[in-house]
Amino acid sequence: MDVQSLFNVKDKIVLVTGGAKGIGRMISEGYVTNGATVYISSRDSKACEKAVSELNALGKGKAHAITADFYKEEDIKKLVDEFGKRESKLHVLVNNSGSNWGAPYDEYPSAAWTRVLTLNLHRVFDLTKLLTPFLERGASEDDPSRIINIGSVDGLRVPSLETFAYSASKAGLHHLSRVLASHLGERNITSNTLACGPFRSKMMAATLREMEDAIVAHIPLSRIGRPEDVAGACLFLSSRAGSYVTGATITVDGGSVVNSKL
Repeated sequence: MDVQSLFNVKDKIVLVTGGAKGIGRMISEGYVTNGATVYISSRDSKACEKAVSELNALGKGKAHAITADFYKEEDIKKLVDEFGKRESKLHVLVNNSGSNWGAPYDEYPSAAWTRVLTLNLHRVFDLTKLLTPFLERGASEDDPSRIINIGSVDGLRVPSLETFAYSASKAGLHHLSRVLASHLGERNITSNTLACGPFRSKMMAATLREMEDAIVAHIPLSRIGRPEDVAGACLFLSSRAGSYVTGATITVDGGSVVNSKL
């Protein structure tokens, strides 16, 4: 029951959507640094190539890129086909790709709902379903395969920002993750959610420029999330230490949810 055994992910095969930037990049580095083989995917092929080059320079695990536009259902199928040409099994699927849309309530467009829910919720189900046979082959009795869905504290609380579709999509993702845990447990696959607070990502960049001091003031730990925080949570869930955890929503937010004021 030593630390090296409990938190070992060496030689595991991992797929991280949106793994080239932001939180996805932080997660990808955590896996590669600890000896995993990581496939990152997004529609930005240049960002994927850059991330793969940087990750492979770490010299422990390996990184590969498969470009896919997750708004397009046909690209999801192409991603799975391409992955299947390279690997026969998958140990960890991290559903991280996501988008946001902010606009005043009276001006909030219908198109925002289609765009945000498609990427943040609908495609998570589509991709997970198509990759389930690979996850089944990656599982063993003592070491189930893992699905980790990257949610948000805004799916747990009511945010002050007018991001209606985003909050609804993340709340839906949290519950979808629980539903998957129920249905896929018999296939020896766990499903959990990380409800992330503020991290330094492209999605949060503008908000942090304008409101970082105010945001930090409402976080009990008084800081923005760091790469080790979200990567560490993923390593826990992916290793022997987290093999009996499923259907959980874990807040990775410095305590911002419990500090919400009425």
